[in-house]
Amino acid sequence: MQSPSKISSASASPTTPAVCRLQGWADLPEGLLQSIIPLLGSFLEVLAFAGTCRSWRSAFSSYPSKSTFCTLLPPLLVRPHIRVHARRLPSRSDDGHKLRTCQVLDLANLGTALRCQIPEDTFEMLRFAGSSYGQLICGGGRNCVVVDVFTGARVLPPQLPFRFSGDTYFYSGMLTAPLASHDAHLLVCAAPKQGSTQHSLLDWPLGSDSWSELRLNDSRIEQIVEFKGQFIALDYEYRLHTLSLAPQLGLQEISTVWWDDMDACPYLRPWLVVCGDILLIVDHYISLLFDGAPVNYEAYRLDMSTVPAVWVKVEKLENYVLFIGSDVRSPAFSCISPGRWGRRNNCLYYAYYDVPWILHGLGDEADAVWDPDNDPDIEFKRNWYTQLQPFWVYPSMFYADADGE
Repeated sequence: MQSPSKISSASASPTTPAVCRLQGWADLPEGLLQSIIPLLGSFLEVLAFAGTCRSWRSAFSSYPSKSTFCTLLPPLLVRPHIRVHARRLPSRSDDGHKLRTCQVLDLANLGTALRCQIPEDTFEMLRFAGSSYGQLICGGGRNCVVVDVFTGARVLPPQLPFRFSGDTYFYSGMLTAPLASHDAHLLVCAAPKQGSTQHSLLDWPLGSDSWSELRLNDSRIEQIVEFKGQFIALDYEYRLHTLSLAPQLGLQEISTVWWDDMDACPYLRPWLVVCGDILLIVDHYISLLFDGAPVNYEAYRLDMSTVPAVWVKVEKLENYVLFIGSDVRSPAFSCISPGRWGRRNNCLYYAYYDVPWILHGLGDEADAVWDPDNDPDIEFKRNWYTQLQPFWVYPSMFYADADGE
């Protein structure tokens, strides 16, 4: 796990030495310290706890369920186009790459200035493929790179198995497990160039010296999520597949019926998100009313108890809230009990470029949640962008559970 001090907070660091000077605090038993960790209510509190002193950092490192923060706390919003000044942070990474210091927002603590550092060549030379387990996945030509969002640490896979590819186009990318896991794989769907009909799903077992390739012909994989121990892939025509890594890379279509017995997806660009123990597909439609929300978001859950599986409308998300970015390759997240950090449930936070986010109510709550002062010209359709867009992320330190370090 990376040192928490690499994730910069303007207001957390001045309080840390004062806590350490209190006699006896560093000697508190690990069990007592770990009983405090589930009560931490924001990323700033987590950062302050882990940075208090060596014994507290050790208690956090050995805490076996840090990944639960990924459902109890909102993800952080990285705004890569907003540069911030940070005198105490290095200008280059350990391997010599120039770093850009970017704004980070925490919904649970908006009064605190957070920052992250991303290698400059991620913006200038590489294309965004996705993010996963606190890592950015980018590539250019036959090269691919995995970059920790908050430390700039890099992992370089072998070159992609494309011949004469100077303009590789990436449609999706994800890790199957944290980098420290012994069985982590990097999955990338790419084509030798944009517009090519030759699409491939590529698999790199971390630490190996080659990729496995599955030719997809005229289709492509736009999203992969892990759900109840298996990987579910969504293709360009919004058909679902189970994805297997062994004994060889493969896809098996899940026979699915859309709502109202439709045999094809009625939405233009829907996306998957795991919400507790259900798998949702979410998208919007334009409202024809002059008052209220200009778009309505609806969610459907996958019922796999029947064959074929059926998408069933979800009237309300109850105690959950969703997070999504404007780039198709940006993963979606869900979070439970937003009241813990002062927000309402059954909502969707959509990250934008010009404003940090727009808040949408789902289903019947669309009009009640919509702010009439929102920019009326905002585009609501997700897309593939050349420039890295704002995205939601949980730091990799949240995924370094004790049994996976």
